[in-house]
Amino acid sequence: MINARIVQVDNIHTSKEEIRKIGVDANSIPYLASKALFIVMKIENISAYAANIIKHEMLAKGGDAAVNRGVFDCSAKESHVLLMGTYSQYSRLIYKLSVYRGVFTEIADEIQRVIKVLDTGKPKHFECGKYKLPIGEKTYVMGILNVTPDSFSDGGQYSNIDSAIKRAIDMVKNGADIIDIGGESTRPGYQPVDPFSEINRVVPVIEKLAKEINVPISVDTSKALVAEKAIMAGASIVNDVWGLQKDENMAEVISKTGAGVVVMHNSDNKEYEDLMGDIIRFLRESIKIAENVGVRRESIVVDPGIGFGKTLQHNLDVMRRLKELDSLNVPVLIGTSRKSLIGNILELPVNERLEGTAATVTLGIANGADIVRVHDVKEMVRVARMTDAMVRI
Repeated sequence: MINARIVQVDNIHTSKEEIRKIGVDANSIPYLASKALFIVMKIENISAYAANIIKHEMLAKGGDAAVNRGVFDCSAKESHVLLMGTYSQYSRLIYKLSVYRGVFTEIADEIQRVIKVLDTGKPKHFECGKYKLPIGEKTYVMGILNVTPDSFSDGGQYSNIDSAIKRAIDMVKNGADIIDIGGESTRPGYQPVDPFSEINRVVPVIEKLAKEINVPISVDTSKALVAEKAIMAGASIVNDVWGLQKDENMAEVISKTGAGVVVMHNSDNKEYEDLMGDIIRFLRESIKIAENVGVRRESIVVDPGIGFGKTLQHNLDVMRRLKELDSLNVPVLIGTSRKSLIGNILELPVNERLEGTAATVTLGIANGADIVRVHDVKEMVRVARMTDAMVRI
């Protein structure tokens, strides 16, 4: 029986493997693989003239491009461009645009940057202090330890040092790969804490915990002074919910200490011109800030910021489109645990959101998340292991 079916090809490596299985000549694999990988790429805010040229060039190569209708009658000065084509067609487009020179060289370089990401993928390791975590082999589970009186889920439960240490050790026994310690709640309507109060909450716990466990400790803070004291106490990662864009000294602290950093997208309002475009632009700026002071890309993780400056629909859209963060070429962390995203859909209180959290963790991993930040470590370790078995090669 003849059997036709769809083959899912998400990257150049899968393309080569599927072609190899057919039994073609080995020399033909790179050539054919570039034709099997179809890519949709968006370029934002270019002149109508450039958009028109790019559309015609892509059409000439067998691909296509969507541009603003005002490009053709000169009623629009600028346009986004949605390019559609194979890897091979993009390669030829890059070459042709570089011949035009001027702004076209800049556009060609930007397209080349994204295409290169498809070739190289994420760094092989996330380097944080003395730790070096392989990326792609498994999903890392980050256990949440809030030493605050007002966190939305477990405020006050672990504000005592001994109870915090016991909780962290239990999470590691249950499979946590990272422990994330926070001394200031970031829930909606939270009460800001001064850096010295935050230091008094987190540093004693980190100092003691660093002697008890052998996994990276992360400090959840946006304050450079808190981050520095926490790293001196034994933390290896700074989890900054403002992506190095709130405290101008934060990036320098990361650089000089050799810590890893999680840069999260955040916003003071919930208005976006293009949700994923705006998120990626923010995170690119965070990465640039880090790299400008010497932080290596291998030490950077991005977080799209589920629940921060976003509506319910925004959060759902980010979860569906998480793969778009691959264009940043760094590992991805998601933090959906017990959040209102789940509560609003299931109409359940914080302490009954385990299954909803599991669903978001599963989809997140399937869409490219490398680290999941969770409260319910034992259960989510099981969810991650099962999902890894299905989606990781």
